[in-house]
Amino acid sequence: MTTELRREPAFEAQSEAYDCYVRGAAFLHDRHAAQAALLLARALRLEPGRNSIREALGRAEFALGRHATAADLFGAIVGDIPDNDYAHYALGRCFAALGRGEEARTHLRLARALDPLSDRYARALAESPAGGSV
Repeated sequence: MTTELRREPAFEAQSEAYDCYVRGAAFLHDRHAAQAALLLARALRLEPGRNSIREALGRAEFALGRHATAADLFGAIVGDIPDNDYAHYALGRCFAALGRGEEARTHLRLARALDPLSDRYARALAESPAGGSV
């Protein structure tokens, strides 16, 4: 009988990431985007690839006016989960803010198609630029 070495899970890192996420989400809820972004960026470094963290950080970055960074985060979510309606909506909003109207409308249309009952998505699509700059 051989004894295999088992790697202990890194509970500290997981706990720290979760703590940063929860605290960051609370700051975001209270509209303190800068504080939220700091904590959420740390959480994402500790747990790369977590779409829940990417989404919250993307919302914070958008609120801070860092639309390109937010677009990268929401784009990563869309790459992982192509049927995530909110990620398409948020990515469309980012592209609109960056003056990329045609790309904005593409993602807003996808969000609307994925959730046709959403008034938020319908309004965003109706208010989106036809193309070119915002």
